[in-house]
Amino acid sequence: MSDASGYVLAIDAGTGSGRAVIFDSTGHQISVDQEEWTHLSDPRFPGSMEFDCKANWALLKKCIATALKKANLSGDDIRAVSATSMREGIVIYDEDGNELWACANVDSRASEEVRALQANNPELERDAYRVSGQSFALGAIPRIKWLERHLPEVYEKMGKLSMLSDWILMRLSGEIASDPSNAGTTGIFSLEHRTWDLDIARRAGIKDTIFPPVVETGTPIGKVTAKAAADTGLKEGTLVVMGGGDVQLGALGLGVSRPGQAAVLGGTFWQEVVNMPNPVTDPNMRIRINPHVVPGVSQAEGIAFMVGMTTRWFRDAFCQEETRIAKERGIDVYALLEEMSAKVPVGANGIIPIFSDVMNMGAWYHAAPSLLNLSLDASQCGKPQIFRAIQENAAIVASENLTMAASLAGVTLDELVFAGGASKGTLWCQILADATGLPVKVPVVTEATAFAAGLAAWVGLGVYDSLPEAADAAVRWEKRIEPDATKHGLYRDIAQRWREAYAPQRDLVDRGITQSMWKAPGL
Repeated sequence: MSDASGYVLAIDAGTGSGRAVIFDSTGHQISVDQEEWTHLSDPRFPGSMEFDCKANWALLKKCIATALKKANLSGDDIRAVSATSMREGIVIYDEDGNELWACANVDSRASEEVRALQANNPELERDAYRVSGQSFALGAIPRIKWLERHLPEVYEKMGKLSMLSDWILMRLSGEIASDPSNAGTTGIFSLEHRTWDLDIARRAGIKDTIFPPVVETGTPIGKVTAKAAADTGLKEGTLVVMGGGDVQLGALGLGVSRPGQAAVLGGTFWQEVVNMPNPVTDPNMRIRINPHVVPGVSQAEGIAFMVGMTTRWFRDAFCQEETRIAKERGIDVYALLEEMSAKVPVGANGIIPIFSDVMNMGAWYHAAPSLLNLSLDASQCGKPQIFRAIQENAAIVASENLTMAASLAGVTLDELVFAGGASKGTLWCQILADATGLPVKVPVVTEATAFAAGLAAWVGLGVYDSLPEAADAAVRWEKRIEPDATKHGLYRDIAQRWREAYAPQRDLVDRGITQSMWKAPGL
């Protein structure tokens, strides 16, 4: 172990915000600054979700400078920096490394391109899935083909492609490189070999010169440039270390680094991951498979869509009074809503939320957001009951996804790690334990993604020899929640009722009567 003095900086480009977080070598968070951002749709292109590199870099620069100020530190105190981001989002550069175009994670504009790819090369998507664990749903192939058709001036100038976390490090160091965990979500990447699969690119008609070097998470890739130092307050020459995708780094930050371990990361989206001893893909293309940040480990992953957005919608649409009361009491409004919903019995008096479906990547879409089986008795069907129903539904979808993922991975789960904003309270943790029937462990640091990016920076400095060693040394546990067997049985019945209610709601989308909450391009 080398010198562990000083601090590291982790930059996190999430779906809803950008953050800069400073850590010491024990994993203790020194300071954080966060700026919310939105990824706007271009009205010319339905389903688009733009990522504004110029505006978002300005926000990240502000976060870095403010985090330093909050910690009463200067750039001289930061020994290394790494980054993480939402996955699937890509940045296109010209030959000189200037950004030409970028999109965020669930951009779905390329529907026509997906249909054309499927018509002209019917085996390509399934072959790409067998190699990469990804479908066309969120992959880069249709998006690049979309550029070729709709923005040919961008396509012709395209020199390199990277992921969003790579873009942050490029802004700091001038170097463009990618790590397996994030690059793996493009669908042009080999799970087995942890590098780009150029054959898939060529079969899709994509030039094979645009892919940057692949560097494992925790490996130094360069140093902070003079320009980046002037922009951010960091010191020129500070070590820049490869980061990774938010979910895989988040899993590492929860100590979930070895085969057979599982976690739920409860943020804007809920990702349910199970570490796999071998990168096996699903014959039915339901579950996605990703490279972990840990070499030799892959992850089977399910995603519950927009859970965090659903609770935010409920807060903003219905809970102005609760927001005021929470502010007066000096607590978070979600803590107050949990106090209210904790008094509601399991099953939320029969309310059936319709938001995210279970994972089915080969036919990936969701019903229209709805609440079924409401009562006109306000004492039985009010804000506490609806909020609890939303919480229970997220846990049920997570449980369904975990069951699928564990079956594919060939492992039996004996416990579950829960982190992210949803794990900060008490009730949701208990509901998740009861719905899954598994003990749930919650770490002290629940915002595990930035935490693990900080660990990657320490590995790059040589303070730890490997990412698992860093996680073993730094992860600490706040609580362990045991499941209630009786409530688990109730949730199994509730899950069955929910499945039977959800299917007709998808049928309404199929018939054009309602609008899907989200639909993969090409469906």
